[in-house]
Parts: sequence; structure tokens; C-alpha cells
Amino acid sequence: MRRRFRPLATALVALLVSTAAVTGGTASAQAAAEPYANISGSGSTWSQNALDQWRRNVQTTRAMTVDYRGLGSTAGRSDFINRTVDFAISEIPFQLQPTEVGAQPERPEPGGYAYMPIVAGGTAFMYNLKIGGKRVTNLRLSGATVSKIFAGQITNWNHPEIQADNPGLAMPDRAIQRVARSDGSGSTAQFTMWMSKQHGDIWTSGMTSQFPGNVGATLQSGSLGVAGYVSQNYGEGAITYVEYSYAVKSGFPVAKVLNAAGYYIEPTASSVAVAMLKAQINNNASSPDYLTQILDGVYGNTDPRTYPLSSYSYMIVPTTVRGTFDQAKGRTLGEFARYVLCEGQQQAEQLGYSPLPMNLVMAGAEQIKRIPGAEGSGVDINNCKNPTFEPGDSPESNRLAQTAKQPAECDRQGPDQCTTGTAGASDTDTDVTGSGGGGSAAGAEGTGAAAAASGGAAAADPAAVDAGAVGGDAVYDANGALVSGSVAGGRTAVSSPFTIPDPVWGGPQLLMLAAAILLLGSIVLPPVLSRRLRGGGRKTG
Repeated sequence: MRRRFRPLATALVALLVSTAAVTGGTASAQAAAEPYANISGSGSTWSQNALDQWRRNVQTTRAMTVDYRGLGSTAGRSDFINRTVDFAISEIPFQLQPTEVGAQPERPEPGGYAYMPIVAGGTAFMYNLKIGGKRVTNLRLSGATVSKIFAGQITNWNHPEIQADNPGLAMPDRAIQRVARSDGSGSTAQFTMWMSKQHGDIWTSGMTSQFPGNVGATLQSGSLGVAGYVSQNYGEGAITYVEYSYAVKSGFPVAKVLNAAGYYIEPTASSVAVAMLKAQINNNASSPDYLTQILDGVYGNTDPRTYPLSSYSYMIVPTTVRGTFDQAKGRTLGEFARYVLCEGQQQAEQLGYSPLPMNLVMAGAEQIKRIPGAEGSGVDINNCKNPTFEPGDSPESNRLAQTAKQPAECDRQGPDQCTTGTAGASDTDTDVTGSGGGGSAAGAEGTGAAAAASGGAAAADPAAVDAGAVGGDAVYDANGALVSGSVAGGRTAVSSPFTIPDPVWGGPQLLMLAAAILLLGSIVLPPVLSRRLRGGGRKTG
């Protein structure tokens, strides 16, 4: 009788062993490895949507805890200097010799830090505008017009220069609400740098991280704050500057901006990738500003597919043991940085950003090696899984830029205007039946010969708001926690967090598979066992 049950016992053992292998293989490997030390960072909200998604991913797949507070780039750099965080995120480097009035020099430890690019994106102009009760989704603006709006020189949506940018729309007689950042912001710095270099006769305040308070703007804290304000019912007529990701996830459109080739372009992943081909990167490895960006070539890029306000965001990492940062934390930071440069870039476009090209991934990998405790390795380029390149590609190539489509003819500066919506309103067209005249008040951007004066305003990081989330009374941060957020007139902006599915299997998925295997075993084995017992009884009876 024992021989009769031996195959059944063998099958049962095999089932249990296979189940244990599925559920315990990854877990045992993780248990055998040393647990990751928790790390923390602060800074930019411009790139926070990407960073928060990556943090959730590594928590699931690597049991790694990465805390982050989106306080603005200025606060992040200050926290890093004061050693209260393990890393910082910023769109601009440390301001060792600030040019803005009243700003004090930042004093990081010499030789104690490095910059590592983490993601590219476009600073966009999210707006809330209706014509005849219908939402506008195809607004176009020249750089000079944008600068005049934020400098307070253009105050109504039916201004002739806005009408000239939009020949297919009958612009409404409605006051413009300028919404800007109240906190020190890398977004504001990038925006004001662009205005000061491209339209310095309009924007005369130079590059500044703190938006000037003398232009009558409504000020909000963080990207969530500015985007949240614009998305409300009371935000009709408002416009703000914010990373494209926030508009995409909020369900609101952004303005197409006129580039140097004479086309109005949206800041998609492809248009940012094309623009950044002209970025000048500091390649002097001995420079404290190694891998930081000079964007003049981006602003004037004559490729018709270019979005002119494109840039990178940086992680500032320590290169020495300092404060509470030790080699155990360095091991975590190094592994997280490797994930960001490779697997994390797969989600960049879906999140509203543009993934890093190979040359910056390779340079970033060298920066990882400088982190104490990062185990001295960068990334394996041939197994990086970054969507901008494949094994064997040139480091200077970018597949996203190579496959970028040319703009539609109706996006060319002139009497025609496309009807298609942008960003979070890409599925909503706007009829071009207005009485606006053709042409444009200014020449193509980046030529230095615009017909209208240039100038601008400061930039700020806006907020992510789910489509339809208007008229609410609560503000949520990127982690879903309730935060305060009053705005002018005692109003409160609403902004909701968002996530996308993690493409990598983790513990929950493995447990579900194990449960399915056990359920299958419980269904299959009892009938087999019953037949065996009945058969044995007949032979011995």
C-alpha cells in the first residue's frame, strides 16, 4: 500500500516545494542580503511626481525606504548643506555666487557633493480658460507674450499679442490671473533664467529662485499649490508655470510655446528630448559643477520639434561620510540611484517627463561610484533597460529624439491654428472658428529680434490635480496626506496624488501566485487521493 501512495506523496511534496520556491526565492534572497538603511531627501517639486513613483517602486520591489519632502529646490539645497537630509533634488546647482538681489551665497562643503541628472522635462504653462462657456485646450503663446504676462505688462486675455498668437480663437475679454510660486523654487529659477536670456528687455529682474512680489501675482507654495489653484472653478482665467507632469495628471491643458523654428510646440517627452540635444553639459570632471547644464542652445534650438523651456533635474549626492550619512546609507542611495538611471526611466514619459539619454546615464553612473558605501559600481549599460538607447548605440544618440515626429503644419506660426488639445486635455479639441487675425506679433523665438519687448516673470512648481477635481476644499501632498493650502480670498486648492502600476513583480504578486498554486492543489489532490483509497479498498476486500 505504501508503494501505491508513493507517487501521490511525491506529487504533494513537489507542489509544496514549488510553492515555497515561488514565495520564498525572492524573499530568502532579500533576507540573506543586508537590509537597506532608510534614507531621506528634500527639494524640488518640479521632478517630485517622478521621484515619488520611483520611491514607491523600490519600496515594493526592494524593501527600500526613501523618504522625500518636496519643499522647493532652495530648501532642499539648504537642508543638504545643513546635513539634515542624505540627498537633495534641484533644477539648479548651489548658488555659490548668487546674482539675485539680497541672496546670500550657499556654502556647501567643498568636494563633499556631486550632481547626478535624474530626469528631463518641460516647464509648461498650465491654464484655465473658457470661450463662450467652452474650455480652451489649444492655446498658443510666443515667448515674448509669456514674458509680458508674467511681468504684468499683459493683463487681459484679449490683448492683441495673445490674439495674434491665436488666429483661430476669439480671445475673451477676461482678466489674466498670474499664479506663481511663493517658495524658493528651481522652477522659478529656470523660468526667470529663460526670460532674462531670451526676453531681457521685458523681464528685467534677472534669474531668481524667489518670484518677485511686485507684479500682482497670486502666490502659492509648491507645484501642487500653483497647479491646484489653476484647476479650480475660481481659477478660470489663471495661468501658471509648472512641470508638464502636473498638467497631464490634473486633466488641464498647457500652452504651446513658439520655438526658434517658428512652430508652437507642446512639452512632450519627444520634444524635450529633441531640445536637450543642444544642451551644453559641464564635462569637466574636476569642476564642482560637473554635469550641470547650460541651456542657451536649447532656447535657440532651430529643430522644429523643439520645446524651448526644456531642462534636467539633479540629485545632489554626498561624496563623503557626513553627519548622519554613513556607508550603510550610501549603499541604499547608490542602489536607488542605479534604479533611477535605468529602470526608473521606463516610466518617465508616462509620468509626464522625458527619460535621460545614454551619455547622461553613463556620467551619472560615474557619480554613483563616488558615494561612500555604494559598493564602487555604477550601472551595466547593456542591461540598463532605459528606453532612450539599446546595447551598441552611440552614447550621443537618443532613440526618443530620433523617432520624434515633425509638427503639424497648423502648428506653424501663421494664419492657421490646430484644434487638438494638449497635456491633460489632449482628448478635447477646441474649434477654431474665432475671428482672430492671422500672423504673429513677434518673430520666431530665439532670434533676438522679436517685434515685441521681452521680459517675464518668475517660475514655480505647480500641482497635480485629478481631472474634474474642482471646487473642493482640501489639498493633498504627493503622498496622499492632507495639508493646508489657503489661497487668495481664503480659497483652498485641491490636488490629488496619482500612481501608475509598478512594472516589476514584488512580494504581493508572488503571494498571489502562491495562493493560486495552493488553491489548485486543494482542488486536484483530494479526488486523486479518493480514487487511490477506493482502488486500494477493492483490491484488499
